[in-house]
Amino acid sequence: MQVKKIQALTEQYFDEMVQVRRHLHRHPEVSYQEHETTKYIIEKLEELDIPADRPLDTGCVGVLEGDQSSDRVVALRADIDALAIQEEGEHKKEFMSENEGVAHCCGHDSHTANLVGAAHILNDLREEIEGTVLLIFQPAEEKLPGGGRLLCETGYLQEKGVDVIYGLHSSSFLEPGQIGIKEGPLMARPDEFNIEIIGKGGHAASPHETVDPVVLAAQAVTAIQTIASRNIDPSEPVVITIGKIAGGTAHNIIPEKVEMIGTIRTFSQQTAEFISERIEKIVQGITTSAGADYTYTFDPGYPAVDNTGWATDIVIETAAEIIGKEQVKILEKPIMAGEDFAFYQQHFPGAFFFLGSGSEAAGAVHPWHHPRYNVDEECFKTGAALMASLVFHPLPPEL
Repeated sequence: MQVKKIQALTEQYFDEMVQVRRHLHRHPEVSYQEHETTKYIIEKLEELDIPADRPLDTGCVGVLEGDQSSDRVVALRADIDALAIQEEGEHKKEFMSENEGVAHCCGHDSHTANLVGAAHILNDLREEIEGTVLLIFQPAEEKLPGGGRLLCETGYLQEKGVDVIYGLHSSSFLEPGQIGIKEGPLMARPDEFNIEIIGKGGHAASPHETVDPVVLAAQAVTAIQTIASRNIDPSEPVVITIGKIAGGTAHNIIPEKVEMIGTIRTFSQQTAEFISERIEKIVQGITTSAGADYTYTFDPGYPAVDNTGWATDIVIETAAEIIGKEQVKILEKPIMAGEDFAFYQQHFPGAFFFLGSGSEAAGAVHPWHHPRYNVDEECFKTGAALMASLVFHPLPPEL
């Protein structure tokens, strides 16, 4: 691998990556609706004479062919969708979202721009590439069932014979020029649940004639929090969060129903299902004792991101050549956020890592999904160089 050549090309295409990122930031599209985003990406690939396949309605896969005497296939993935959120932030005033209530406040615009930059670099080095590179611009990472799952279910990547897949996520807890990674569990599985408590409405002045679902909901919230503290091994990472409670219309009316929705974060399907069963038992017990009723649904989310050992080693070794060993941060613990990159890892070896993008200068200090979330675009100089370089690293001989 020619590190200096790749670094020079990264500098050469830096302005292009910034331009791509800011265009996408101005024109964000939510999950499964990324039609203009897809069109824009395909145009960028066509400029490089890289054909793009469309296995799904939105998103695309660029197919960059190198030396076809090798059947090696390396996949690089970026997600392209935005969030349903109204963004804020003076650091983005030059390229704020022009789509009301939609914004790239999770960094997917930067992921896409980074992969476009890697495409430029790899295209210039096409003759040195063994086999094929798949540039996956994936839709709908933010919304179940997940674009990664849908793409895997088409069989497209299996037919292409992917040997390994790499992906990244911008991260404000690391600085540009740094990456964070660990072998094994890296990100949690994010399952969701919905609860409806059905009581008996009436006048607020006559609570004895009602079955108050608000009170029952409050009891349920408190009881549900005891699952993690009293039913799960303390050494096992678990988060249970009620994200929304909705019920009632006026000061003086006891409502008929209260809705609650929430998320379960674990690293095990077995643990997630156990927690789900406990939640329903708690709600059942509380409502039954009060003469109320309930409905409960559990929506399995993405699996946990679980990095393959040898693929993780490749990322670490390659990054050390590009940014220096001291800038490669080996994370001690996984994080409880989820990522549908996990679906790829159920089919192929792969590694996911965090790309440092946080800085005070760019106002890139806020967490994912914050209305002021931003990235320091200097991160492209690390991200694009690293993603391109991973293509050239030797794979284990048994593959």
